[in-house]
Amino acid sequence: MTSPAEQLSLITAGGPAHRPATDAVRLLLFNAQHASPERSRRQAEWIAGQEGADIAILTEVSSTRGGDALVTALTERGYATLIAPQPSTPDYRTVIACRSSDVQPVPSPVTVTPHRAPAARVTVGGHDIGVLGLYVPSRGPKDQRNVAKRAFQEAVTESLPRLLAAFPGMPVIVAGDLNVIERGHQPPHKVFGKWEYAFYDSFRAAGLTDAFRHLHPDEVAHSWFGRSGNGFRFDHLFVSTPHAERVLACDYHQEAREAGLTDHAVMTLRLGLPSTPGEQGEVPAKRAG
Repeated sequence: MTSPAEQLSLITAGGPAHRPATDAVRLLLFNAQHASPERSRRQAEWIAGQEGADIAILTEVSSTRGGDALVTALTERGYATLIAPQPSTPDYRTVIACRSSDVQPVPSPVTVTPHRAPAARVTVGGHDIGVLGLYVPSRGPKDQRNVAKRAFQEAVTESLPRLLAAFPGMPVIVAGDLNVIERGHQPPHKVFGKWEYAFYDSFRAAGLTDAFRHLHPDEVAHSWFGRSGNGFRFDHLFVSTPHAERVLACDYHQEAREAGLTDHAVMTLRLGLPSTPGEQGEVPAKRAG
């Protein structure tokens, strides 16, 4: 398991493009698509320019020069805290970037390839928030078809109750590229097995709510498109169910994908917080957009 010391990389940052909000958690989910150093720097510039990216969860980050360039560029553009675990052997990883320095990395609850599942406690406006980023392996080569994917998914499912227990009473956000779709997905895709749908279901069973579906129960949305043009909703954001009514916005955005910065849609989340630390306060009305 990656230790907090190995996860945390603090580098003196330049002036931020945006100041972090104190009345809401503003999170952005971005698939880096194992970018080259040059494209990684363009990705960092784009991410830093998004007002709602106080916390950025970056999936499919390489463990080589491209990933290192992304981490460095984000610190240069005002991200005070980067949690960027390095795998012991070459593999993709997940990175958590925060504009605030009021962040405590915690050991990943996921025991299989934990560099794909970093976790942190982030303080926003005096309130502590639990965050877990996930990048589920793809189906893999023929000789190892679904071996790594299934092992990681099983480890995540087993870890979710521990994750929520580690942040008692706090909002918990799980964000990532899960490489699975929900039941009833449109269009349907026969390639997915029962165990993959069961993985998506395990988040609800553990006490987490699909934030996008909470606000948009019937909307057809896709975050990745295959060669045939068929869409898949692979990227997901979950919020601890007791705090789901505080979800103010959760949406997919295609601009970065259409600009060639990534091959995935970007997801954003805005989660309202009580006005005074320690007070539950009135739950804000949920709204889309």
